[in-house]
This record gives sequence, C-alpha cells and structure tokens, in this order.
Amino acid sequence: MSSLYPRITLLAGGVGGAKLALGLATICEPGQLSIIGNVADDQEFHGLWVSPDIDTLTYTLAGQIDTEKGWGLADESNRVLDNLKRLGCDSWMYLGDRDLATHILRTQLRQQGVRPSIIAQRIAESFRVHSNIILPTDDRLQTRIRTPQGWLSFQEYFVREQCQPEILEIQLEGRERAKATPEALAAIREADILIIAPSNPIVSIGPILAVPGLGQAFALSNAVKVAVSPLIGGAAVKGPAAHMLRACGYSCTNLGIADCYTDLIDGMVIDHQDQSEAEALKQLGLNVMVTQTLMQHTAEKVRLARELLRFAQDQATAEKLAC
Repeated sequence: MSSLYPRITLLAGGVGGAKLALGLATICEPGQLSIIGNVADDQEFHGLWVSPDIDTLTYTLAGQIDTEKGWGLADESNRVLDNLKRLGCDSWMYLGDRDLATHILRTQLRQQGVRPSIIAQRIAESFRVHSNIILPTDDRLQTRIRTPQGWLSFQEYFVREQCQPEILEIQLEGRERAKATPEALAAIREADILIIAPSNPIVSIGPILAVPGLGQAFALSNAVKVAVSPLIGGAAVKGPAAHMLRACGYSCTNLGIADCYTDLIDGMVIDHQDQSEAEALKQLGLNVMVTQTLMQHTAEKVRLARELLRFAQDQATAEKLAC
C-alpha cells in the first residue's frame, strides 16, 4: 500500500453512502477514489430511466445536492410534476425540473445503445465530479419487496408507501443474468483499501456484492476491508434498514451488520453510542474503531473519512509487521 496515495474503493448507496463519499473525495487526490454505487433502486418513471442512488452520489460530490432532503438537486422547482399530476399521472415519485434533465439525457443515451457505465461517467463529468463513479453492472437489476399487499418495487415501497407495509420477503431480480462491469472488477482488484459505506446492507450494499463476480472479487482481495455501520444506538439514521435486517433474519445491532458481511471484512467502524458492542465484534476477529459516525455537516464527513483511512492504514501496517 502506498503510504501517500492508497487506492480506495468505496461501495455505497443512499444518503449515508453519499455523505461518506463526499468526506473521502474531499481529502483524496484526483483519481485516488472510486465509488461503486447501487443500481438496484433504478426504475422507469414517465418514460424516463431514473437512477436515484447514482444521482445522489453525483449531486453530492458536485456540491449540488438538496441537503434538506438528502437527494435531488438544490433550488429545485416542480412545475413539470405539477402539470403531470394535473393531467392525471402518478406524481408520488418526486422528480424536480432540473433533475429531469439528467433522466432525459440518461434515457436518450440508453436508447442509443450507450453503455450505462459510460452514461454515468458522462453525467458525472458534466457536473465536474472528479471521483470515479462506477456501476456494478450495466444490466437491469431491481430490488423487489413482498408485502401482504403483494410485490412492490423498492421505490414503491420506500417512496409511495413510506416504508409502512410489513416486509415478508426481499428479492433481487436480474442477478442471475447480470454481468459485472470491467470498471467495477478493476476498482476492487486494484484497491489498497476497500470500504463499505454506512448504507443499508440489504438493499444498497447487498445488490452490489450479489452481482456475479463482484462479491467473489471483494472476498479474494488482499486490500484492507472495512465496513462503517449504518446503525447508531441500535437504529438506522434514516431509512428502513432496521425493518429489512429483521425481515432477512439479522439482528438490528452492529453484530447483525457484521453478520451481513461475514468473511468479507477485516474491520468495522461503529458509533460511540455502541461502544458496548465493540468487544463482541472483536471476538468475531474484527478490528474495531469507535467514533462519532453521524455525519450532519461537511466537517464531520471529512473527520470520519480521515479517521477511517488512518484506521485502515494502521491495519495494513499491523498485517505487514505480522508477516
């Protein structure tokens, strides 16, 4: 590992993933950071292909995210959506007027046969994002959630139903046919440090690792591998992670998060509110760092990123000394 500029690959989804991505991007050199984002939340609305997690990463790294919502562009208007509603169209999925331009371009390029990975790069470049935003697959991959009312897409469950229905089952459609992108495989293979962001392990990180070849590449990597827990005090900061962990048979604790990443990680970062769980995590063979993981302001994102990289590099040094 280079002591100056280790190559870092972050697996990220949702708001928590984007926050850590911004912290890392702030302290990394151009080209040092690669981010593999989640595409299993993607869905078509009004004839346009929308990629919420990838756009959240892009807008956050560009400094144009709506910080109050945590997603979408700042200073938005919604005249198009208002008129669609007036015309009798579903309007539960909020798409701002400026945001629609991103989806229009993405859809046009997809229809022209341009690879989704190239489209994501082009959009990121247009927003002057210098970190590498990478898709795990160019194939269609979608999270589906079974409730007492039937199967829902992730966006139907998360946005339209506000995470209220009971979760009976979670499936990932398209995983058997999905092929890992060469960019994602290279980002994992060439990394000195692999980081799992404080994202939902079931529907944000799980779909990335489920792409054939990616989970295996992650497991076989010689990089230092660290996960940042999305839980603070036994609860998710935002979103349905707690419900989904329980629905999939995991406890809503940092031990449950560790179970999601069994045989994948060397270390784990947990919040100081969960200090009592540190010893049990160490008993699993994990290195543990306890710090403040809540990231409300840019300074907190940068601080956590610095502490995280120091933690990972200390692990790498310890491994070298042990050899």
